[in-house]
Amino acid sequence: MSTWMVVEDEPGIYEVLLAMFEMWGVGGVAFVDGEEAVAWIEDVDKGRAKGERPELAIIDLRLPGPVQGEMVAARLRKSPALKDITIVLITAYMLTQQEEKTMMATAQADRLVYKPLPRFNELKLLLEHVLTERRARLSAVAGVSSAATTTNGVKPPVTDKPTLTDKPTLSDKTSLDTKPLDKKVPPKDDLSKPLSPKEGNR
Repeated sequence: MSTWMVVEDEPGIYEVLLAMFEMWGVGGVAFVDGEEAVAWIEDVDKGRAKGERPELAIIDLRLPGPVQGEMVAARLRKSPALKDITIVLITAYMLTQQEEKTMMATAQADRLVYKPLPRFNELKLLLEHVLTERRARLSAVAGVSSAATTTNGVKPPVTDKPTLTDKPTLSDKTSLDTKPLDKKVPPKDDLSKPLSPKEGNR
């Protein structure tokens, strides 16, 4: 089972996301602030964290405490174990085009989505699309690297210029309503009831 992570301090959002993940057959792990998320990343790098490593992270830009969302994303990119994760930033604050570029460059994120988040099916398609794009870029980089090191059986000299640069995608400004899900038996079309906190996933 694939695992996705959420860094979000609003229970009404992270509980709905975790419930959606469960309905999609995806495992979920949630953190309510940046410090908690960074501490977990440190544990992963040191081999102390158990469980499957997530392949996608949804991170709110505005978090309580000194560690903000773009800092969590940047830490993920520095992690030997998690550096290839797909990162989707979310925010309720409208940014200028220059602010978006700066934020995406700092976080090295794959997508920026504004709140309120897309509805159930639209959000699933969006996240799967971003995942597919990320996997394709990683495969392209791996293919170029492999071809470069195996041509005529001779490894080429190392240069200061990268073979392929993974430039972040600017924001997808999709803005639809997200309603709470029922936790016990989550029907696909009923998003009307709020969830209770899911402590085990923090």
